Amino acid sequence: MPVTIFLWFWISIFDLIRAGAHIGAMRHVLILCAALAAGPVWAEEATPTEEPDTGTSLMEEGARLFFKGLQEEMAPALEGMRGLAEQVGPKMQEFMLEMGPAMAEIVNKVEDWSSYHAPEVLPNGDIILRKKTPEEMVDPEVETGEGAIDL
Repeated sequence: MPVTIFLWFWISIFDLIRAGAHIGAMRHVLILCAALAAGPVWAEEATPTEEPDTGTSLMEEGARLFFKGLQEEMAPALEGMRGLAEQVGPKMQEFMLEMGPAMAEIVNKVEDWSSYHAPEVLPNGDIILRKKTPEEMVDPEVETGEGAIDL
């Protein structure tokens, strides 16, 4: 095919010269022949060592590589967590079966968890939840003075 185009190119040039055409016409023929000759180059297939373009952007590729690296770094920790879950899992299930109904009852009784302090453990082992006083309930970050803007 390229040989045919090459011969056609030279025959066209000689015909233009014989017909008295100027250089401008030959430039168009040269561009046409170059475009036709480049066609087979564009049609070449990728070599086996090259990966075909899958249409992913650089951002997608970067995110994929980031998460792959994160997964490789986290694998040992996740394996350790799996071992811990296998050890603690049965005990946790037993705890939830025993204490689940009592915890559900407490959750139903408490209306607003933000109105309580953090749990405290007393020296005798009791756990208490102290309710906040009305003064403690006011958020100190909120300005109540003049010039405050409500959004």
